[in-house]
Amino acid sequence: MATGGHTTVIQRVLERRAARPATTEEGTTATVAVMVRVLPPPKALLVFQDAPLRQHMQQRITPDVLECEAVADEEEALRRFGAEFRPVVLTDSPELIRKLRARPAARPPFIVYVAEVDDAQEREAGILAGADECVGRRVSDCELDARIRAARRITELESVLRITLEENRKLSATDELTRAASRRFFGKHFPREVERAARYKRALSLALCDIDHFKKINDSLGHAVGDEILQQFGPRLQQALRRGIDWVARIGGEEFAIVMPETAHEPALEVARKLRAAISHTPFKAGKKSIHVTASFGLCGMNHVPSGEHRVAEQVLRVADAALYRSKESGRNRVTAAILKDASG
Repeated sequence: MATGGHTTVIQRVLERRAARPATTEEGTTATVAVMVRVLPPPKALLVFQDAPLRQHMQQRITPDVLECEAVADEEEALRRFGAEFRPVVLTDSPELIRKLRARPAARPPFIVYVAEVDDAQEREAGILAGADECVGRRVSDCELDARIRAARRITELESVLRITLEENRKLSATDELTRAASRRFFGKHFPREVERAARYKRALSLALCDIDHFKKINDSLGHAVGDEILQQFGPRLQQALRRGIDWVARIGGEEFAIVMPETAHEPALEVARKLRAAISHTPFKAGKKSIHVTASFGLCGMNHVPSGEHRVAEQVLRVADAALYRSKESGRNRVTAAILKDASG
């Protein structure tokens, strides 16, 4: 997963916004789903001495499922594996499986053994050698696809677990009060959403949202009431979005970011308008009180995320922030939209 200067820049842009990191089961589930989705396809090493079988497997495993590299020689396979870790290995060699398992490694690969004959004795030999999964070489396309996708899910979840553990001290994924993603999660994963969109030539939109006159609510009704509004605000935003695809992060005290992958400018503008209406049309509850709340939105929509350009995530954030500022200056409770120059497609 890519990291670099642009991630640091995003963190600096967000530095002035307060955050309240915490974790909840519901929020963690949502943020893990985002982390898995933005991962590129796992790299796989195909090691088959049988040339027709090797070519057949290369044709059957598409690049959107696994990014495959095929070799015939076991020693060459071990050399390449040592030079660059591959989370998935498919092979017809029990001996190679034993050698891979014997290597000292902090991270083991998921190994699929492709047996010459699909019977219990062959499968047992593969499992005893150290394979995680066994299939026969004449396995149907549907079964092979299902087993490969299962291997991908396992390796992706393992990758997310490792990333989360490594970044645990620096990254608090979920904001406890609002159940949205945290500011730090946004700073880490929004650039990755942009990279994913550029890699697959997809659209992407970002909306920034700020609760109007929130300081007055805190000053006149108390911070406890303000917290109750925030508790309802995050879920209300998420209810109007696509579950498991769009996501919300709290990036300041009363400021939120709404990330809409694969959503072009015009559809994103409609979503932002629906979000504004969802906030303003239904009062918020605080004890026995009903409180009318509005919010201002700034949207940056891209119909096509450019590839090969630097700091696109930073540019998108700045354009959305400027649009949000215009909404506030124009009277609040409105949506202002902009398209990132040279990224409209």
